[in-house]
Amino acid sequence: MKIKIKWKNSTLFLLLSLFLIWVDRYSKNLAVRFLSSGKEIVLIRNILHLVYVENRGAAFGIFQGQQVFFLCITFLVIFGLFVFINSIPLRQRYLPIFFVCILIFSGAIGNLIDRMSNAYVVDFIYFKLIDFPVFNFADICITCGCFLLAFLLIFFYKEDEFRSPLQ
Repeated sequence: MKIKIKWKNSTLFLLLSLFLIWVDRYSKNLAVRFLSSGKEIVLIRNILHLVYVENRGAAFGIFQGQQVFFLCITFLVIFGLFVFINSIPLRQRYLPIFFVCILIFSGAIGNLIDRMSNAYVVDFIYFKLIDFPVFNFADICITCGCFLLAFLLIFFYKEDEFRSPLQ
């Protein structure tokens, strides 16, 4: 399998991803600094709170303690995204899916850094109104990226618009 690297795509992809990863790391560092003592910050009473949680699982706390599984899946996703962004042209038509890939990649890397350095992910955003599980900025990137990806693939792009990078 030969993958042709498009440096313009890769450079833009990495620069934008680095910014989102920085936002994630910065927000998690603030959470550790100000919330890890058990303090809760109320942004909107009974709606939006900031609390510190160490999540050793995935979304909604599933697969607790399965670090090797998460690392393998994350590396597969990262590799797949890298291959994909190098297979699409950097033209206006493909910019939406390009930026969706940046969201998913950045979120995956943000949580990967936590898993590799702490063996857990720092979560701190809590929607108390609906008692939603606590999450972080990387989770927002992944979730928004996945919803936008589904929307684009269902309603915007045609099936034959993407050539296989293995051709």
